[in-house]
Amino acid sequence: MKTHLLALDQGTSSSRSIVFDGQGHIVAMAQREFRQIYPQPGWVEHDPLEIWDTQLATACEALAKSGLTAADIASIGITNQRETTVVWNRRTGLPVYNAIVWQDRRAEPTCAALRAQGHEALFRQRTGLIVDAYFSGTKLKWILDNVEGARAAAGRGELAFGTVDSWLLWQLTGGAVHATDVSNAARTLMLDVHANRWDDELLALLTVPRELLPAVHPSSHVFGHTRPELLGAALPVGGMAGDQQSALFGQACFKAGLAKNTYGTGCFMLMHTGAQFQTSGNGLITTSAAQPGPTPEFALEGSVFIGGAVVQWLRDGLRVIQGSGQIEALAQSVPDAGGVVFVPAFTGLGAPYWDANARGAIVGLTRGSTVAHIARAALESIAFQSAALLQAMARDAAASGEAAVTELRVDGGACVNDLLMQFQADLLGIPVVRPKVIETTALGAAYLAGLSAGVWRDLDELSAQWQVDRRFLPTLPRERAAERMAEWDRAVRQTVAG
Repeated sequence: MKTHLLALDQGTSSSRSIVFDGQGHIVAMAQREFRQIYPQPGWVEHDPLEIWDTQLATACEALAKSGLTAADIASIGITNQRETTVVWNRRTGLPVYNAIVWQDRRAEPTCAALRAQGHEALFRQRTGLIVDAYFSGTKLKWILDNVEGARAAAGRGELAFGTVDSWLLWQLTGGAVHATDVSNAARTLMLDVHANRWDDELLALLTVPRELLPAVHPSSHVFGHTRPELLGAALPVGGMAGDQQSALFGQACFKAGLAKNTYGTGCFMLMHTGAQFQTSGNGLITTSAAQPGPTPEFALEGSVFIGGAVVQWLRDGLRVIQGSGQIEALAQSVPDAGGVVFVPAFTGLGAPYWDANARGAIVGLTRGSTVAHIARAALESIAFQSAALLQAMARDAAASGEAAVTELRVDGGACVNDLLMQFQADLLGIPVVRPKVIETTALGAAYLAGLSAGVWRDLDELSAQWQVDRRFLPTLPRERAAERMAEWDRAVRQTVAG
């Protein structure tokens, strides 16, 4: 029986492909960055064709590196940057506009109008989300309203909408399949997550024709087969999930109360709540978890818009480092941040603040401040924002009578930074646990594909594969941790006020 899986991990700044074996170990990996397009302040775009080209190239490269052929692959899993919105012509397969990235804020006026009209409660009840420019539905409305001829073509059934998973699936299958999974559909403001179907009332409020939308399936499902000429054989696409739900799955957080934080371009903390649709009173959103079957499963989520991207800004904007890997050594060259606090609200603040108008600020600067202090404050900002999320989750858990999170499982590129992980544990006061396989976003997609292909029997078998690399235990006195969080809160208030 074939036991190798190919995971396509399409992220915000790069496309990656990873070949996993039947034990969930990495066999080979390939990665390519692609352009970030900033037409004006607050706007962020990608070229959908560049996304596809880099993703296909890395898939071929990873297969070649593994020494395997398509004949050895049991199934393909797709995981992707969520909310990023693509609209393309069904006949030509060409996009009608650049992909509008999840970080993009251009749809905020639409959101403000929906909120002013009193619709937020309806969206919250049906979708679990707040009305914010972060999500796909208002980005789609912007394309229909602003790209010449798009709304008329959509009305004639000539266009297709999708998040990046749908776009890749369309390309992989040569236009034969237009589909998505529940975890991606749940990020659009258009899905009734209680029934896992598109909601006509919400579509009407967003003025989105139903003809644009993909079919919705469970996350572990045979969506279709690839064109044989792409990889050398027609392979089943057997798993799809948005990157953060995929990481939750890859971390074996299958039960209520288990939580993970992914440190990528942004930071995303999810706590599984089982079959319970739990509404947050503390600025978090409710989202569909990756679902192996038809039964809805949920998670509470907090999103930090700028996580690892603050390190990219130090590299590309300020040019104080040449490579992202240099940040830890620079930060460790000083004993602390010297009173400097960095709030990287470059595209507003996400959970639990939800302030679209906030902008980045560095406070506490003195004549003695150096780039090393700023670098350390930048790293600390990632942990501060994540700690604010877990505190919000703890308040929600207490309000609903649920047990508090007792450990935080971590993944993503920045989790290899020991300084950051230790500071995270110190702020939280609970162990921060890094697994042996930190590519859990791709691993989750492989797990979902492997379940549909019969590589693994059930979730218990997957849970047994999860292994700890290092456990970071808190060392900072709780009073001092509270003082540090108070410093952060003061800096955030200054940012919002500004």
